[in-house]
Amino acid sequence: MDSPPTGRTGPSPLAALATALARPSEDHTPLFAHASPRWLRYLPHVLALGAVTALLPSSINVLADDYGLNAGLAAGLAVAQSVPLLLAVSRPLPAWWIIGSAHLLTALLLLAAGEPTGSVWPWPATSVVGYCLLMIPLALREPRRTLFAVWLVTAAATLTMALLAPDRQFGGDNSLLGITLPGAVLVLGGALRERAEARRLLVEQEHISEAERGRRTLLEERARIARELHDVVAHHMSVIAVQAASAPYRLTGVPADAAEEFAAIAGTARASLTEMRRLLGVLRSEDSGTETAPQPGVGDLARLVETVGRAGVGAELTVSAEAAGPLPPAVDLSAYRIVQEALANVVRHAPGAEAWVSLAVEDGRLLVTVANAAPPAGVEPLEHAAEGTGHGLVGMRERVRLLDGRLDTGPLPDGGFRVAAALPIDSLQESAE
Repeated sequence: MDSPPTGRTGPSPLAALATALARPSEDHTPLFAHASPRWLRYLPHVLALGAVTALLPSSINVLADDYGLNAGLAAGLAVAQSVPLLLAVSRPLPAWWIIGSAHLLTALLLLAAGEPTGSVWPWPATSVVGYCLLMIPLALREPRRTLFAVWLVTAAATLTMALLAPDRQFGGDNSLLGITLPGAVLVLGGALRERAEARRLLVEQEHISEAERGRRTLLEERARIARELHDVVAHHMSVIAVQAASAPYRLTGVPADAAEEFAAIAGTARASLTEMRRLLGVLRSEDSGTETAPQPGVGDLARLVETVGRAGVGAELTVSAEAAGPLPPAVDLSAYRIVQEALANVVRHAPGAEAWVSLAVEDGRLLVTVANAAPPAGVEPLEHAAEGTGHGLVGMRERVRLLDGRLDTGPLPDGGFRVAAALPIDSLQESAE
């Protein structure tokens, strides 16, 4: 009988920590290399150079004078302990291997070749300072597991050196300081790095959400425009179907072939209406309800201006004779919606301001202009620009693009706002004919 398969176990915790120490971060760019202030990009290099300049002669003096090491040996150890701080700006973990090994070798040489002294053991003061400085770039670059492994190795080496020291050879034991101080720097630096990373991810997510919100707004506006244009097109298709179906009865002497052709046209129109209604069912949201009211047009602008007047926005409407005449249905509806959305923006963002609406025909285009003055002083907007959904301007742009027109929007020098749209008329009329 076969034995049951045994589950595959992952590496032990010690092996995982050893792996973390053997695999430095793949990011070898210097710290703060992508910071926007130029001085901040140079700051790590300046600080590292300053630390090396200060620690190198101090370490030589301390090792030679306080601990009695040979001057040449003290100089070599001091170089190994301080110069790799320049490497730590971009590769802190390899720098830690070099500096940590130099500190450990220094402690062993002090124990073997040093003279009895009243200085502390196992780490000279300059070694503690340099090691804590190394912990800063290490904490800002490496992950949490690597930092924990570094601290464990530091604690183990410190305790081992403390146990090896003979009685009365050194003046004091700073092993507790050598464990807690680097650990505190690692914890603080790691927390700052993770906080900065969390903020970066949050900003990135906000940018993604903003893009998705803009895309959703655009799709909603396009669906809304499609629903409205459905009513316009459906009206014409219904007229075609009725005229084609009734032609043999309204006209005398219609040949049989022509009657069949009229019947085919009526059937095609009815089939198109069915497909359009099916498509409209897909475009409508579940809570949009049934929209059966006739679509508004330029003739309904007077009632719209009266409505916003009751909301506190005094609007003046000017419609030229050509603009009041029959317009292509898509232009008629789009002109009304552009004025409606522009006045709604005035009510939300500039309550109490005066507004002017004008429609005129020029060079085969319907010119729609909505401008408002600055709101009265001390009046708070009902909705700030950053809080809006963006549907108003998006809807205007989509309607104008649908008709191959032009839209200009922007603030006025007096603090107001202006919306101007040019909607082609002649090209639509020619295509309709």
